[in-house]
Amino acid sequence: MDEELQVDTQTKDVIETDVKKEDVTEETVKQEEQEEEDEEALPHSEFLDVFEEGLALIVQDPLLCDLPIQVTLEEVNSQVALEYGQAMTVRVCKADGEIMPIVVVQSAAVLDLKKAIQRYMELKQQREGGVKHVSWKYVWRTFHLVFNGERLEDDRRKLKDYGIRNRDDVTFMKKPGKK
Repeated sequence: MDEELQVDTQTKDVIETDVKKEDVTEETVKQEEQEEEDEEALPHSEFLDVFEEGLALIVQDPLLCDLPIQVTLEEVNSQVALEYGQAMTVRVCKADGEIMPIVVVQSAAVLDLKKAIQRYMELKQQREGGVKHVSWKYVWRTFHLVFNGERLEDDRRKLKDYGIRNRDDVTFMKKPGKK
């Protein structure tokens, strides 16, 4: 019986030693992989340069050539959605003659269009170094959107319910003052 106990103890010791060796081996492999990654890591400035070069190549694609150099992921996704027919461009005309090409999904509501206008203007201001903050609450209280003489007043109503389709013009107009 003592011999069996002694053999079991020896077997247990051998198994524990093998498990410890495996743990050490796995840990060593992980450390070596981490060291390789650290060696391959670029300084932040060099990484940005590589990223911007890659982005410039992507934007040269005929599908994405209309996008600005400092393109955002949202803008790329919008262009792809347009290409697949999942989105539409609504041309928002301002009083000064500027036309803003706003991309919204096919099932967009008026509120979605307003939010897309806000994002478009904020990105434009960032790129041009313009005004830092716009009170959109004031803007929507002072201006409204008009399509074919009809005001887009109900934020929950779909653009298609107003008859707005791809490449239609919506006018950004000042609300008449109260007398």
